[in-house]
Amino acid sequence: MNRREELKQLYKETEIESGIYCIKNMKNGKVYVESTGNLKTMSGRRLLLNMGSHTNKALQDDWKEYGADAFEFEVLEVLKKKDTGYFNAKEELKKLEEKWLESLKPYGERGYNREASR
Repeated sequence: MNRREELKQLYKETEIESGIYCIKNMKNGKVYVESTGNLKTMSGRRLLLNMGSHTNKALQDDWKEYGADAFEFEVLEVLKKKDTGYFNAKEELKKLEEKWLESLKPYGERGYNREASR
């Protein structure tokens, strides 16, 4: 097998990890918390911010003002999948996100998330 085929095979065998991550503004301490079915999409979020097309306006404005170097991306928690019994990854991911939102409270002066209306 040539190197290219080996890399393709390795990519196919790599397990996709779901989880919660945050984007932290190191200048003002604000954070943005988000869940994703594939933690590799964090690089896509960075690309959106660099292009000026992220859907969170406040985060996008600060990215433009402070620059990419002022922000840090961090995985907060990887979703642990159960091997037995019923497991709804989407539901479990939502619970994890709620846990981190409750813990960090990234709203208003503390962050870029919007509080869900209850």
